[in-house]
Formats: sequence, structure tokens, C-alpha cells
Amino acid sequence: MTAFFGELVGTMILIVFGAGVVGGVVLKKSKAEGSGWIVITAGWGLAVTMGVYAVGNFSGAHLNPAVTIGMASIGEFPWADVPGYILAQMIGAIIGAVIIYFQYLPHWQETKDKDAKLGVFATAPAIRHPLSNLTSEIIGTFILLLGLLMIGANEFTEGLNPLIVGALIMAIGLSLGGTTGYAINPARDLGPRIAHFILPIRGKGSSDWSYAWVPIVGPIIGGAFGALFYQQVFTGVNSVAFWIVGAITLVVLIGAQITLKQELEEK
Repeated sequence: MTAFFGELVGTMILIVFGAGVVGGVVLKKSKAEGSGWIVITAGWGLAVTMGVYAVGNFSGAHLNPAVTIGMASIGEFPWADVPGYILAQMIGAIIGAVIIYFQYLPHWQETKDKDAKLGVFATAPAIRHPLSNLTSEIIGTFILLLGLLMIGANEFTEGLNPLIVGALIMAIGLSLGGTTGYAINPARDLGPRIAHFILPIRGKGSSDWSYAWVPIVGPIIGGAFGALFYQQVFTGVNSVAFWIVGAITLVVLIGAQITLKQELEEK
């Protein structure tokens, strides 16, 4: 198996399990309907675990453009291979979402809530405030990359590493995911959102393209900063990129605070 096909298959598996658990929880007349956030976060954690187990030996199982870009930003992955990995991840995410469409085929028409249908495929904020939502995605993906690199620096019994990564994903979801649904992965959100736009889902409503930039830009910034932070603080390698991405992150944080304060004062 080539690295390209590995990323495609691994990301497909990720979405099948991840979007699949959301579908089970939110779609009407599913036996898992209403089982809640803990079930969703556990499902996504196991989704990552299964994807990593499936293709880790072939591609390194990034399964996420933010991971690919983050690793490239610290010299752990060649920039020349980044476009191919991201393309594979996007294709895999779209295919995985299409599979979930067919999995829940009779449930779409039973579900009247348009937001619930979109939620199977893509993320949405609990409170819509773009810069705050961007901040949440930056923080979540910062923790993801920092956590991945810290996990990689430790020795585990052979075969346990994907389980620890899955636990990290679940922890991020439980602790940080309630604000935006924790995309922390541009392909995980954009690929299924494209599938939602294309598929003939009855009464599906909008694909919410006005929000789609947040789970793309946020994870890219957060992933790069997480990797660069690890390199700077844990390994002592100084980098201009660390200060540049750090400054961008700080601007977003301050901007979120200022705009939110202004909006509250106007009410």
C-alpha cells in the first residue's frame, strides 16, 4: 500500500466511525438516539485509534492536514509530500461521509432537524462567534499536536500507541469540544461538508459554508503552533516560525476578546 492510499483509507475509516457515531446519536429512530456527548467523544477517539491501526505502518497515519502541516513545520515531514497527503485525506473523508449517508439511508427522512443532519457530517459552533470559534479550534488542535509529539517521545508496549492517541482525542472532545464540536482536522470537516452539499439528503438545508473556514484555518494555525511550541520548549530548537505563528495566535485571541466585548456592549 502506498502512503497516498494509506492516508485515503485511514481517513475514510476515521470518518466512517466518527461520523457514524454522530449519526447514531442524533438521527431519529436510531437505536443509539440521544445517547449523548460522551458516546460521541468515545466514538471519535476509537475512530482515530482504528484509522491509525489500519494504516500507521504505511503512511504514518496523519489522517489530518493539521497534523501533516504541523509535522512539516518542524522538519519531521517533507513539505513536498504535504499536498499529496492532504489530497488523500480529503478524498478519504468524502468517501467515508458517503458511506455514512448510505448507512443511515432511511433515517434522513425521519429526521426533520436540518442542523442535526448537517451535524452528522460537519461541525458547528454552540455559540456562533467566528473569532471565538476560531480560538477554540486553535486551542484544541494545539493540544492535539502537542499531545501527539509528547506521546511519540515516550516508549509504549508495541501496539499501544494508537490507543493512547485515541484517548487523547477523547480527552480533547470531553474537555474542549463543547464549543465548536472540535473539528481539529480540516479534512474531517470539509470533506464531509462537501459530501453533505452533494448528496441527495432529503430536507438537508444549508451546508453552512459561511462557517466552513473556521474548522480549516483554526486547526492549521493550532497544529503548526502546537508542533512549533513542542520543538521550542521541549527540545530547545529556536525557530522564527514559532514566533510568527505565536503572534498570529495571540492576535486571534485578543481579537476574539475585543469583538466579543464590543458585541456585548452594543446589546
